[in-house]
Amino acid sequence: MTELRNHPDQVTRYVFERKVRFGDIDSLGHVNNVRFFDYLEDARVAMLWDRPREVTDRRQDLVVARHEIDYRWPLTFRTDPVRVEVWVTELSRVRFTLAYEIRDDETLYVEAKTVMVAYDAAAARPRRLDEDELAYLKRFCALS
Repeated sequence: MTELRNHPDQVTRYVFERKVRFGDIDSLGHVNNVRFFDYLEDARVAMLWDRPREVTDRRQDLVVARHEIDYRWPLTFRTDPVRVEVWVTELSRVRFTLAYEIRDDETLYVEAKTVMVAYDAAAARPRRLDEDELAYLKRFCALS
């Protein structure tokens, strides 16, 4: 399930619920640090594919340029999903930064950032974000 949520900082966050799978758990009994990147990817892909699109011949590729992750609290196996909340903290014509929190109502497990670059796969080079992409991302933007 996904939803949009207004956060106290007045930024609309994209919210993706993610189940903790048994296979995510390592020998220490918590979600393995590498598995958190799967959680971020699942939320990011859901967010970026959730926007309305015109059918065109042009692929609107995006590539990951950088990831940062801070582990705040161990996440153990549970039946209730966690929320992956996503919003935009930087936005330019070619790149943008997504911020994330993996959390539930009581605990913040992870804070992370991903720098995304708009990419033209056919030309193998960066491209400019189009106006529809910029407008969609601005809905989640922490900037004024």
